[in-house]
Amino acid sequence: MFLIKHFAHPRVVTGLLGTLLVLTPVACRSPRNSLAEWMPSPNFNARRPQLVVIHHTAGASFEYSLKQLKTHNDGGPVSAHYLIGRNGRIAQLVSDDDRAWHAGTGTWGAYRDINSISIGIELDNNGAEPFSSPQIDALLILLEDLTSRFRIPRTQVVGHADVEPVFKADPSGFFPWKRLAEHGFGLWPDENLQEAPAGFDPFQALVLMGYSLKDKGATLRAFRLHYRGDRGTVLDEMDLRILFNLQGKIYRNASAGDPLSSVQKGKNEPH
Repeated sequence: MFLIKHFAHPRVVTGLLGTLLVLTPVACRSPRNSLAEWMPSPNFNARRPQLVVIHHTAGASFEYSLKQLKTHNDGGPVSAHYLIGRNGRIAQLVSDDDRAWHAGTGTWGAYRDINSISIGIELDNNGAEPFSSPQIDALLILLEDLTSRFRIPRTQVVGHADVEPVFKADPSGFFPWKRLAEHGFGLWPDENLQEAPAGFDPFQALVLMGYSLKDKGATLRAFRLHYRGDRGTVLDEMDLRILFNLQGKIYRNASAGDPLSSVQKGKNEPH
């Protein structure tokens, strides 16, 4: 009962006591090479995820998406660590210690292999409808568990479109990023936003957050999808206010002694 006992917002647990956690078996393999003599060193540690990437399945049902994530879609073999149904049902398909195939060629800040440093969570949703309350309740509980166990910075919860803006547009504009932020996950602007000062560089703020600028139009679409719920490619006055506010939050957190994630510490690409 770790998730329920330690979750910071008990009201989210209401109605979820009957939620079924499905553990899907994964193939076992030996960690030892038969060509070598096993002389173990104690100096190692397991993979520690740095990022959580949220997707929607674009499928018609939990069962359909589960089958795809255990086989393939039109682009080839795919998987994710978790699949959450509309009713809050959680299935685990890949061990947290292993690398699921969910983020393709995505990048985030200094990271160029998102699959190797992230946990992928798929939400059963067709992309054209709101996400159900039981589903988001279950997601919040899962995020609390993952960020606590792996010490993932709570700001480092992003969407598939954020890390792979050229090809992806999930989760859709229906996804409740603000609700996640109310529970401490992700990066979200304040209610009252100051006007961005003259000379403010919005692209520098985007890079600081983790976005790639290899295709600026795609990046702007991803940013607008996440923070405005649409797919616009032109920054308006509200976008500038949002970016200025988020940039300030990142700098203030660093000044207050909260460690910046390794994504934000990484070398930023020029624009």
